[in-house]
Amino acid sequence: MHSISAQLNATRLPAAEARILLMHALNKTRIQLITQSDYQLTDAEQRNYRQLVQRRIQGEPIAYLTGRREFFGLELQVTHDVLIPRSDTELLVELALQHAAPDSSLLDMGTGSGAIAVAIAHERSDLHIWASDISHAALVVAQQNAATHRCNIQFAASDWYASLPDMQWNTIVSNPPYIEHQDPHLSRGDLRFEPQNALTDHGDGLSACRQIIAGAAARLSEQGWLLLEHGYNQAAAVRALLAAQPFTQIQSWRDIAGIERVSGARLK
Repeated sequence: MHSISAQLNATRLPAAEARILLMHALNKTRIQLITQSDYQLTDAEQRNYRQLVQRRIQGEPIAYLTGRREFFGLELQVTHDVLIPRSDTELLVELALQHAAPDSSLLDMGTGSGAIAVAIAHERSDLHIWASDISHAALVVAQQNAATHRCNIQFAASDWYASLPDMQWNTIVSNPPYIEHQDPHLSRGDLRFEPQNALTDHGDGLSACRQIIAGAAARLSEQGWLLLEHGYNQAAAVRALLAAQPFTQIQSWRDIAGIERVSGARLK
């Protein structure tokens, strides 16, 4: 039998994951899975679902299997070219919304899927938002997400500041690659499938932060804010980098787990 109920009962996956994959394979909602539990899958649907289950058993993230991930209340497109947006990063969005002055400009560096820029733009239509990334494939995903949520964002292909226009922004935010190259987490779980260049700087985990902080003073308008997400044990190091530049109000903020997840400062 290839009914919906039979598929859900026979799976080797956790019930929630099996339901998400079956919803995706059949293009049905959760309510439809319940109300149409006797629906018989076609052979093509059955093959598609089994392939998804097998890929999940091998560890591939649900977000890549379905091509979607929710972030800050928005459903975003994701592909293997971008990091999977995580709830930890929502703190960076919240801080940007708090610190960005009305009717000002904001730059999201290393935008990836565009999650940060799109979430901010969706909440603050008064902001003039730019988003950059070195990956052209990532920018395609980000542009699609911006279009889906009708966000007016200016995109730029750039290796940090290298190819950006000669202008200044009131707020600069970034979730740069910050995992150390020898961190064992890179070979575990979802991280195995995500773009490595977006996860690690292939060094001590701080090289991207150094570049962003060193160049920020020239790219921020007067009293503009720089906000950076970083690793669980990097807050002190990032604050020290900020202190070596013309910044004031240097501080770190904790995520819902109590970890110092974002550090930032204001240009003097």
